[in-house]
Amino acid sequence: MTDTTAETDRTIAFSPPGQPVMGRINRLGLWTLYMKEVRRFFKVQLQTVWAPAITTLLFLVIFTIAMGRGDRMILGVNFATFVAPGLIVMGMMQNSFANGSFALLGGKVQGTIIDYLMPPLSNLELLLGLVGASVTRAILVGIAVFAAMLLYPGVDLTMHHPWAVAWFGLMGAIMLALMGLLTSIWAEKFDHAAAVTNFLVAPLSLLSGTFYVIDNLAPFFQSISRVNPFFYVISGFRFGFLGQSDIGDTNMAVLHGALGLGLLNLVLAILTYAILRSGWKLRS
Repeated sequence: MTDTTAETDRTIAFSPPGQPVMGRINRLGLWTLYMKEVRRFFKVQLQTVWAPAITTLLFLVIFTIAMGRGDRMILGVNFATFVAPGLIVMGMMQNSFANGSFALLGGKVQGTIIDYLMPPLSNLELLLGLVGASVTRAILVGIAVFAAMLLYPGVDLTMHHPWAVAWFGLMGAIMLALMGLLTSIWAEKFDHAAAVTNFLVAPLSLLSGTFYVIDNLAPFFQSISRVNPFFYVISGFRFGFLGQSDIGDTNMAVLHGALGLGLLNLVLAILTYAILRSGWKLRS
């Protein structure tokens, strides 16, 4: 036996028979799925990242011109500064949902769903990979929208509570990613996902206090707003920038909203995991 052969034998080490090659978490498989999903939306970044930034900036321009004249002040700041944080996190949530709702649905429509089901990935790993990619897209959109807002005159995006910006932005992105993934499992064609976007996500986003404080509403509509989880995401995210919120009169009310969103996301994650594990509309 030559020295080269002996060195090769020492280098290549195989696991003993019966010993699992992968640990409890398939880290390589999880990373591969995550990067596949990130590269999928990043290949068309003009549509998936930069276009939402321009669209959101147009929202700011239109609503500022329509409602912000006369140096209108809300929560102690001008209208543009008030509405900017809500638009940032709204763009993040909508794009997180768009990414999550396409993942498995695209596979079902194109006949490539087997690429998600056959690899040695557990249901939890599949969930983490898809949700992680959606949250990544949301963060990139948030950064792009934030940068676009800095170019608009009169907008002050100084952060008073960075923890609230990070927490509510992350919770909003995860919530919509999970909702998108549930839609992706349920839907059988793109029209179904579009229906959820148009009749659920868009109304909840626009009626969440993005452009107004709910104190201006009648008591009945205030009660409706307070059961809308989007309201807590947007108001909590705005609290991180302004140091004020219409969730409640104290910072403790904001903290309760933050904990409530965390609990809601936990419930959504368990529900999504259970449906993935059952194989409903995926393996039948």
